Amino acid sequence: MTKIQNIGEQGLLEKLQRFCPSEIIGDDAAVLVTDPEQSLVVTTDMLVDGVHFSHVTTSPEDAGWRAAAANLSDLAAMGAYPLGITVGLGLPGDVNVSWVESLYQGMTECLQQYNTPIVGGDVVRSPVTTVSITAFGQVHPQKIIRRSAAKVGDAIVVTGVHGASHAGLQLLLNPEIGQNLTPAQKTALITAHQRPQPRLDVLPLLSTIFTFPRQIPIAGMDSSDGLADAVLQICRASGVGAVLDGEQIPLPPAFANWLTPEQALEYALYGGEDFELVLCLPPALAKNLIQMLDNNTAIIGTITSHPQVILKHQDEKIPDRVLTLSQGFQHFSQ
Repeated sequence: MTKIQNIGEQGLLEKLQRFCPSEIIGDDAAVLVTDPEQSLVVTTDMLVDGVHFSHVTTSPEDAGWRAAAANLSDLAAMGAYPLGITVGLGLPGDVNVSWVESLYQGMTECLQQYNTPIVGGDVVRSPVTTVSITAFGQVHPQKIIRRSAAKVGDAIVVTGVHGASHAGLQLLLNPEIGQNLTPAQKTALITAHQRPQPRLDVLPLLSTIFTFPRQIPIAGMDSSDGLADAVLQICRASGVGAVLDGEQIPLPPAFANWLTPEQALEYALYGGEDFELVLCLPPALAKNLIQMLDNNTAIIGTITSHPQVILKHQDEKIPDRVLTLSQGFQHFSQ
């Protein structure tokens, strides 16, 4: 197989340019046109081999898909529609050229669903394979979703099941587990990990249930770092707390005959990489949104004035639990 060191930087760039629109690339920078009265939204996400993906669990196509999806999810979490992305690659010289092309193929397969082009980037030599994506989007200033906009009394809505991605990762790392799962259930969980779907489909529905200009702000973020992390981050930014109902958190059906209730809840709260939206909005509007989405969308709690995030259960024999950021994954933690 041809290695990157055999064709050099310019040879690799020539191969990768076919994934980009010819009318945009070719100069020192890309020029993107935004609609009138729109705000530009910019987000950057970095993925490192051995930390965010590995050849054991992720093909290059899936790594590319996940990298693109993570950035589009960040745009969706702000209420923004994508305009384009740039891709920065750090690569060892002995990486196969075909691996890089497959990575771009996976990114393209994800981006094409949302009419989003790759508009540029950079390639450098690195001892570790690294993918850094910057995504650009646009949103009207009155439709921006911010973490700091949650208000006491808001309903907390999640747009889909949680724990599926982590379950898929565990199945990939430990093929011997999950004996009680059907092949279809295993495939669904693994797909949730390898090919997550950014929830850009929710944005038009939010516009439907709100009159414009929107007078009521929406708080929210995506759940890429875990459901508990998302609720805690929103509450911290908004200076509020929350009470969550453990029984209302949507879980994959496959969990019922595989994991204990305690394990299932841990997967949902702290597994991460589900890329769903966690939104805080008035209860009546939250119910309207749920009716427009599938059965996996649910109201899982309420924003409170008490500063803590408390997980409660309908079974009063189960004690209340205070959720914290330290229980989930954090870079640089011991």
